[in-house]
Amino acid sequence: MLDKNPQTGGEGSASAIETDVVIVGAGPVGLFAVFELGLLDVKAHVIDILDKVGGQCAELYPEKPIYDIPGLPIVTGQQLTDQLMEQIKPFGANFHLGERIDVLKREGERFRLVTDAGTTFLTTVVVIAAGGGSFTPKRPPLEGIEGFEGKSVFYSVRKIAEFMDKDVLIVGGGDSALDWTLNLQPVARSVTLLHRRDDFRGAPHSVEKMRQLVADGKMKLAIGQVSALHGQDGWLDAVTIKAKDGTEQRLPITAMLPFFGLTMKLGPIADWGLNLEENLIPVDTEKFETSEPGIFAIGDINTYPGKLKLILSGFHEAALMAQKAHQYVYPGKKVLFQYTTSSSNLQKKLGVR
Repeated sequence: MLDKNPQTGGEGSASAIETDVVIVGAGPVGLFAVFELGLLDVKAHVIDILDKVGGQCAELYPEKPIYDIPGLPIVTGQQLTDQLMEQIKPFGANFHLGERIDVLKREGERFRLVTDAGTTFLTTVVVIAAGGGSFTPKRPPLEGIEGFEGKSVFYSVRKIAEFMDKDVLIVGGGDSALDWTLNLQPVARSVTLLHRRDDFRGAPHSVEKMRQLVADGKMKLAIGQVSALHGQDGWLDAVTIKAKDGTEQRLPITAMLPFFGLTMKLGPIADWGLNLEENLIPVDTEKFETSEPGIFAIGDINTYPGKLKLILSGFHEAALMAQKAHQYVYPGKKVLFQYTTSSSNLQKKLGVR
């Protein structure tokens, strides 16, 4: 729950990152919030539990067409993410990926946030743009897998170098499994991709690259499912793979990356004292502020009368949020609304003024 008692110590005091705004969620709405805040010279750090930006658009349907973004008759989730990243480039946002906010405390006029990786922030404003909550990887139904997590079983890749000279098994048939197969193959000692069938849901060009690596003998492709894990003290040394015909083989490995999809959970946000309604955060429609002053909620995570869960609605919410956030960051300084065509801050960032 949000601690409202002012404190000066606590987690990570000596090395806290100080910023104007912390945005929780790097989906399209969170990315556009960087732009709207940047127009008003408000600096932001962005945190997301996923290991890449884009939220649901990039993780769940990167190739799926989206039809209701103004000015873009058709755009894929990944294309939209890429264009938003290009749009916010002038404002130099800092991203902290593969991290989740575990602690949120009020300290006087600011908030202290601490992630599960120990990163600490001191910020004036918090913007929750977490979609339906944080994404939690689905755990394979394997006996004893919990004991290997964090040592030799991973659900995301934070540092590619950690897999150097390892025998890696990647399990799954979607974009995440294929992307990390291609990215880790040059680094790991060996890479095996395992899927329950010889048919993949990922991007066709990724499938083609993977099959070429298999044909060149640079990696292995196995069809079947993991039925057992082998190892001690959290360190894998092999898995048992069961084929469709029931036959089993033992594959020596030292690291496993299962990509079985994601489930959406509200996570620690549920404990922040924000008067939740059915796991959604109520906000006003003037500035999209929550029941806690200085904390805003935009995108699918919020609720209000007439709410539509559309990306374009989230963009609108981000614009109005930024106006109020500016007042917290620059108290007493009136913000004069400007069109982007006349924004001196944007022109300065783009080097045209």
